[in-house]
Amino acid sequence: MINIKRILCPIDLSPYSGNAVRYALALSRAHDAELILLHCTNGVDAEEELRLLISSLFKQIAASDLIGPRWRAVAAPADAVDEEIMRRAQQERVDLIVMRSRRRPHRAALLGSTAESVCRSAPCPVLVMHNDEREFVSDELKVDLQRVLVAYDFSDYSELALKYGLSIAQEHQAELHLLHVLPPRSVNDPEIAWYPVKGDSAYHTAARRLQRVVPADVHLWCDVKTVISEGNAYREILNYAEKNEINLISVGAHGAGFGMRALFGSNVDRVLRQASCPVLVARPLKPSVILEESPEFQDVRVNLAKAV
Repeated sequence: MINIKRILCPIDLSPYSGNAVRYALALSRAHDAELILLHCTNGVDAEEELRLLISSLFKQIAASDLIGPRWRAVAAPADAVDEEIMRRAQQERVDLIVMRSRRRPHRAALLGSTAESVCRSAPCPVLVMHNDEREFVSDELKVDLQRVLVAYDFSDYSELALKYGLSIAQEHQAELHLLHVLPPRSVNDPEIAWYPVKGDSAYHTAARRLQRVVPADVHLWCDVKTVISEGNAYREILNYAEKNEINLISVGAHGAGFGMRALFGSNVDRVLRQASCPVLVARPLKPSVILEESPEFQDVRVNLAKAV
């Protein structure tokens, strides 16, 4: 089982930032983890700006809900937000980043987003949600996960996604859906053949391999469904998640080369942009390094008692 000790949640002045905070608070409570709220700003009075931001974010959260989680808020320079998020995550030895991403029109796909940039290079897994999707955190900050989908392509990256998916499913007693997508037109065996088919079809080979990746003991505590589909990977993942009311999608952070990602977006990017539920981008934990803070932002922390 994965061990989440610290959660980093970037926050900003947008009206939807509070949704990410809700998720981060609920997960920190469920895993007894410390929560670090990060606000990137170039304001003159960073502490006052941070205090006002925290106060506005927590207006909808009862004071009793803040007693359980251990949390603190910090400010950092806003020159390169994505780099600062990754730097802070490594410095604080964070186990999970929780952040929101805006739905962007297709014409803006080439520009990318902070969330997508963080997902590609973060030193730990990243949980991304939108403001108009199926939620698994209640107003009482309770985690209610019913179905977890893992996109699996037999790579090391998808093995990591399976590891996190299994752990989350076990922690919250959720169903585990394991989906492998075959390339288009790879399943072309005729329904009636005049001669015996030599060897196994791509479908049956993938189905057997998919069943073997789930440890036998998992079936004792979790309902596991393995599914083989055919087509464009990101479309099949999105369609399956929508039809089966999936609460969380777990994917590995790899895809096409840089040029292909820049022009068309990888499967992970497209799932992040269009998913009907939060997406967990599984990344390996990187060793932490000692990094110096900018002098003007050293120890900029809000007085929590005044903030809430």
